Amino acid sequence: MEPARRDLARMLQWAFAAFAALNVGLLLNGSDATVFRLMAIVGYGAGAVLSVVAALRWHAFGRRLAIGLHLALAPLQFVFSIAESIALVGIPLSLTILARCKPRFPLMSPRTRRVWLTLHVGFSVGWLGVALTMTALAVTGWAADSHAVRRGAYEVLHVVDLAVAIPSMALSIVTGLVVSLGTKWGLVRYRWVLTKFAISVSIPLVAGTVENALADELALRTVDPAGRPGATGIALAACLGSFTVALWTATVLSVVKPWGRTRWGQRVSSSRAAPAPAAPGRPGRMRNRSAGITPGQETPAN
Repeated sequence: MEPARRDLARMLQWAFAAFAALNVGLLLNGSDATVFRLMAIVGYGAGAVLSVVAALRWHAFGRRLAIGLHLALAPLQFVFSIAESIALVGIPLSLTILARCKPRFPLMSPRTRRVWLTLHVGFSVGWLGVALTMTALAVTGWAADSHAVRRGAYEVLHVVDLAVAIPSMALSIVTGLVVSLGTKWGLVRYRWVLTKFAISVSIPLVAGTVENALADELALRTVDPAGRPGATGIALAACLGSFTVALWTATVLSVVKPWGRTRWGQRVSSSRAAPAPAAPGRPGRMRNRSAGITPGQETPAN
């Protein structure tokens, strides 16, 4: 790794350690979402300590430690954001650190690849199904004339979001990272893979800010039998519908695999295709080889 890139990666590790310590302080002051709050306190506490170790031991094993740490924290921080929404800021920070570290992984064996690909497809299909279900619940809550149906739709939507959507989302992203980094496709070599990854990361960011705020407002508003979803109900249905469309787009990209390589992928392809420099040798021997004569078969001079 170049010195400038290495120094910036170390600085980002210190920044993340400070960010994680700040989050631990904020999480200690709350009392709601107890399970997720405890998970975030443990996760960010370990993240702060390991980030400091990685920054101090960068020339030894710090870079590898940083790669493993942020591969885990990049999706997990969406789960942490349930207790404290500022955790969403850590997702792009972790992804930036990973990009600066330029991780390289050995290719998986065919059997291992099939296992991880099966897991990724299963969790991704589950995530898409959950998005469709939540969209249907949002539309039902907005269109229902009965207070019981309206209130029940938003209550079920909240339960599905916490119990099913968040685990499906996190597991889909984690398995997708493993499949991309452990195969020839890579994460940034092909435009369709990079687009899929951008979709997968953008949905948690929007869900943690816009969708959660809309769902919480509707849950409070519909406690009153006279309360109506109104424009907020339409906004929530549109938000969840956009998630469904985005996930269908990611599914199509996985099947069609359109476009070509990114500039990073072109660089990797060019470096692999470049011929290796010839080994130094005696000029006479090189001329003989170029003429198709192997050593020991030289024609004797007359």
